[in-house]
Amino acid sequence: MIIDCHGHYTTAPKQLEEWRKRQIAGLEDARNTPVKGSLGISDDEIRASLEGAQLKLQRERGTDITIFSPRAMGMSHHIGNETTSRHWSEHCNETIHRVCMLYPEKFVGVCQLPQSPGVSPKNCVPELERCVKEFGFIGCNLNPDPSGGYWKEPPLTDKWWYPLYEKMVELEVPAMVHVSASCNPSFHGTGAHYINGDTTAFMQFITADLFRDFPTLKFIIPHGGGAVPYHWGRYRGLAQDMKRPPLKELLMNNVFFDTCVYHQPGIDLLLKVIPADNILFASEMVGAVKGVDPETGFNYDDTKRYIDAIDWVSKADKEKIFHGNVKKVYPRFARTAKRWDRART
Repeated sequence: MIIDCHGHYTTAPKQLEEWRKRQIAGLEDARNTPVKGSLGISDDEIRASLEGAQLKLQRERGTDITIFSPRAMGMSHHIGNETTSRHWSEHCNETIHRVCMLYPEKFVGVCQLPQSPGVSPKNCVPELERCVKEFGFIGCNLNPDPSGGYWKEPPLTDKWWYPLYEKMVELEVPAMVHVSASCNPSFHGTGAHYINGDTTAFMQFITADLFRDFPTLKFIIPHGGGAVPYHWGRYRGLAQDMKRPPLKELLMNNVFFDTCVYHQPGIDLLLKVIPADNILFASEMVGAVKGVDPETGFNYDDTKRYIDAIDWVSKADKEKIFHGNVKKVYPRFARTAKRWDRART
């Protein structure tokens, strides 16, 4: 089985984005009373948005199922206030739920959290509970920087985040650490801010005892971990200088990396540096890098091809990367996958 742990609904019907534009326009009038309203998207429109995109690529590339969430760039938690984010997140999550209901053998849901700058993460708990308990979602995307490139929130290891972590542990759901759009002109969104977010989160985890307080809490750092694998010696050395435990003891039971790295040397490095037990297959297809690599003739985000090409990684380790580790990191998916396996046989 090939499980892609990192997919976003980048091809959602136009009504979703049109609703968002109306919501943002309404913020200009302080007299406006926010109303959630409805989207008016039909099942056929959802099918059409997927058949020529994610589903087509799943078939062509051999992916069995995608862990699917709202478009990361679209979260834009820096826009508006808490109510703005709540209404927007609810619509995005409800749309993902509809996708999963229409294609239960192809997609499993992960939710967007209604974060807002300066607002306690505790306020995200009701939407997380709704998505897990009512929709059957198996995880969430957690933005460490709701301010959109200005990093105004406490580090992820601060107790400010603990109410959310307590609920994640209770529900047995991990979080993918994923920033959203950058409104800081110094940082390109996908080329700089995303990678900065991945790297920053890992360094934050090194500096504190978060996983002593939450030994079962799990995070996926996307995009191959940002700069982390390339600078693994730096992080080992920094941990040593700070009198922290070795990285293997400190966080490798809790922190995992995906394979959204878009060239063969990068994937090679990831698999040489990070243990196979800590790598989850992912592509983020129809996402940040959608083009064809002129050096290979294949899409940059066809990441399965890179893993298949490595002959020094054992079959057992590749199976961990392609599906075994996902079931370990997402306990709710493991239970879903058993039912899904039975349905196929």
